[in-house]
Amino acid sequence: MKARFLELADFVQSLAGAGEVLASSFAAESSAFVRFNKSAVRQATSVRQSRWTLSLIRDGRRTDATTTLAGEPGADREALKAMLASLRHDIGESPVDPYLLIPEAPVNTERQSPGELPDPAVVIDAVLAAGRGLDLVGLYAGGPIHEGFANSLGQRNWQHVDNFNFEWCLYHDRDKAVKTSYAGSAWDGGEFATRMRFARDQLALLGAPARVLAPGAYRAYLSPAAMEEVLGMLCWGGFGLKSLRTKQSPLLRLADGAAQLDPGVTIAENTAEGLAAGFQRDGFVRPGRVELVRRGKLAEALVSPRSARQFGVAANGANGEESPESLDLAAGELPRGRVLESLDRGIYVGNLWYLNFSDRSACRITGMTRFASFWVEGGEIRAPLDVMRFDDTAYRLLGSELEALTTERDLLLNGGSYGARNTASVRTPGALLRSLKLVL
Repeated sequence: MKARFLELADFVQSLAGAGEVLASSFAAESSAFVRFNKSAVRQATSVRQSRWTLSLIRDGRRTDATTTLAGEPGADREALKAMLASLRHDIGESPVDPYLLIPEAPVNTERQSPGELPDPAVVIDAVLAAGRGLDLVGLYAGGPIHEGFANSLGQRNWQHVDNFNFEWCLYHDRDKAVKTSYAGSAWDGGEFATRMRFARDQLALLGAPARVLAPGAYRAYLSPAAMEEVLGMLCWGGFGLKSLRTKQSPLLRLADGAAQLDPGVTIAENTAEGLAAGFQRDGFVRPGRVELVRRGKLAEALVSPRSARQFGVAANGANGEESPESLDLAAGELPRGRVLESLDRGIYVGNLWYLNFSDRSACRITGMTRFASFWVEGGEIRAPLDVMRFDDTAYRLLGSELEALTTERDLLLNGGSYGARNTASVRTPGALLRSLKLVL
């Protein structure tokens, strides 16, 4: 795949005319998809695709186009030639872009991260055996993902990663279910069995009469899946240079020093240990790590090329939205096996959903508990909870009310596959809170 990319990149470079810069982004995957419903296979298929995005830059203007490659060298070269001709025809109609920025000097990179991906038949056998007698619904997606960047200035960047993501629910009845996921680059049957056993144990607890809670503040434990939702809200403009400079970031109080998070909170864009490419579509190479929050205080910002040009600072490989793609919350010191004991009396939140800002300027977040959430008393789960709404600020959840983070962390992949499998990820521990505000 790499040889094919480099061959086409060299061909495109040979087409560049005087005063032109041609930039190419390549994305390919060979993916297996297996859908389960009622503990049976409903669809098992595979997808192989390659896409090429070509950008023409000339006289401060830029135009882009994307095509699906056929995989036949002659046909692909002709398709790219025709696409370039169309871009040259259109570029005169494009306005001059005052914030256009491309790398000044080529920086070549290569990352090869092969994994140990299972044969889909192995996954099917494992899931059917584990789900026997249950109502299991889920989606497995896995396989190699290739990404490349090249420009006519001689830059070449390449990445190959293997990964899988299996997300599933064990359904009880009505709105009661247990949602679980397992992701990584090497399938471990023992790890899958452990996660399935934990899900089955929680499913059995959902049959008990639900505990109804009055609105108020309760001790709480947020699982890694619930924490992913909270951290995702901070990524809605929280860490981008443009949103900070234009005062639209929900973390302005943190940026101004008017508030801070717990000293145990360190959040980074950890590209070196994530799955997202180490370069972005304009060719800017990403550092291995950008610390966004360091020991509770705002640190570095994500800077896209356009923001770099607009505000006169150096770009650090951020995407156009300046949102993290390999978010990493540092681990704490609470062993996962002691979570219920440490919680003692309060709520165990398995998942959150429908999150939004109820007050963006104060970083106040609202949302619903979902799937397996339980009432805990004496360090033991006593009853499932009805769905509740919470409304609280990040400065409490990750600041004054944060008691501990777990030593173990989960890797949670973005399960999106609209058009292509997503490589964004979050690695996060669970969080023990002194209080979480439930409002109804």
